[in-house]
Amino acid sequence: MPPSTGLEQMICFELYAASRAMTSLYRPALDTHGITYPQYAALRVIWHRERLTLRDLGTALRLDSGTLSPLLKRLETQGLIHRERGTHDERTVWISPTAAGNTLRDRLADLPQRLACTLDLTDDELTTLHHLLNRIRTTKETPQ
Repeated sequence: MPPSTGLEQMICFELYAASRAMTSLYRPALDTHGITYPQYAALRVIWHRERLTLRDLGTALRLDSGTLSPLLKRLETQGLIHRERGTHDERTVWISPTAAGNTLRDRLADLPQRLACTLDLTDDELTTLHHLLNRIRTTKETPQ
């Protein structure tokens, strides 16, 4: 067993490492379709809402428009989404999936369930983990 680094006791590191491990589980399936995990996360929101603004997508993903714009440009270039300026306010950008985007949605519909089955966790453990991660993510208090 490798020597301790001290990181093993840090919850923040375990969350970081677990996040990277989960993303790597998705990589082979997403690579097949030519998309990255951040693009997949954006598509999941777009598929769920069907049509939404750039601002609403950024809020859902907790990303700013500077980070989202290049990601969305690549998805649009791939023909998976359509972006259009608002008619009443040109600063508003509306995003919706294309027919090709919806076909990809159907192909990837069961991906989270398929990958969850590869984890050595019971259904109850997965539910508890999801609940705990959501609590961590939504905590409003910041340490002083």
